[in-house]
Amino acid sequence: MATTATAKKGHANKSSTRKYSPAASKSVETEMKAMKEGKLRSGRSGKKVTNPKQAVAIGLSKARKEGAKVPPEKS
Repeated sequence: MATTATAKKGHANKSSTRKYSPAASKSVETEMKAMKEGKLRSGRSGKKVTNPKQAVAIGLSKARKEGAKVPPEKS
């Protein structure tokens, strides 16, 4: 009995709003595709990006600059 009550309580706390807008996911998708094609370059150094996490970070950064709904960067 107690497990179902706690399970229901956990679901009530979850947010139903989207954290990332569809525009943000489109931006990340574009950057991932560029990385897989070998065309994605990092900022000032211009080195080729090979890490998927870095490609996602670049996509989210571009989405923020465009004004898409994206949570703020962790400091």
